[in-house]
Amino acid sequence: MTTLPTLQAVRTTPEGLLWEPGERWVRGRKGDITVVDSRRPVLVWEPGVPVPLYAFPRADVREDLLRPAKNPPTGTHTGSRIFYDLDIDGELLANAAWTFPAADLADHIAFEWFRRSGKGLDHWYEEEEEIFIHPRDPHKRVDAIPSSRHVQVSIAGTVVADTHRPVLLFETGLPTRYYVPREDVRLDLLEATDHHTGCPYKGTAGYWSWRGEADVPPNLVWSYPDPLPAVGPIKGLLAFYNEEVDITVDGERLERPVTPFSRKPAPAT
Repeated sequence: MTTLPTLQAVRTTPEGLLWEPGERWVRGRKGDITVVDSRRPVLVWEPGVPVPLYAFPRADVREDLLRPAKNPPTGTHTGSRIFYDLDIDGELLANAAWTFPAADLADHIAFEWFRRSGKGLDHWYEEEEEIFIHPRDPHKRVDAIPSSRHVQVSIAGTVVADTHRPVLLFETGLPTRYYVPREDVRLDLLEATDHHTGCPYKGTAGYWSWRGEADVPPNLVWSYPDPLPAVGPIKGLLAFYNEEVDITVDGERLERPVTPFSRKPAPAT
């Protein structure tokens, strides 16, 4: 008889942290130096932070590269107990690592990710795939599904996109995003910017802003020219922040959702 593996339950600490054991082989590097190499990572969710981070057993960390922080911050990472500076060939990276106060995680060390916070380790791998910004949440799903719905996008009363061949992107916890082929978008009404963001589920996005005088924020249109394989159908298509434009689907105008991206669009979704 085949015995099914027991699923790991998410656990809670008195400090409000959520965590669960992971089974992926994770490595973190600074340049060519491997600082973390672990087959026993722990996923940690801090209170009020929607994305997880990794913490690692001390035995899987190059502790010889860590120094007690010269100027440890306060009030960050859920009252972290100890901060470390990372010494890479004489270059000291301030507060690049820390431990949590939770007893469950006392023997684990977490690290900053450069592409998320601007400091810390700059290359991360799960198995042989490089990942960016933060670990992918095992409880989150992202599906890119081609559709034949009639989608129209308007800005200040002007129709900017009109298509019957969108790709709908469904992502846990966020409104549906409607990706539109370039041929069905009024690109003459948009202006490319030098803004880029990274997403661990989709890849790196480039942006456009509205050329007109309407009261809309910059960088409200984005596209993934080379998305990750899991969301390949959105390659080269353009999406708009539902929070800031008017979207009509099959004749029904959608309400503008209120999300963390409202008014100040940030990472692409």
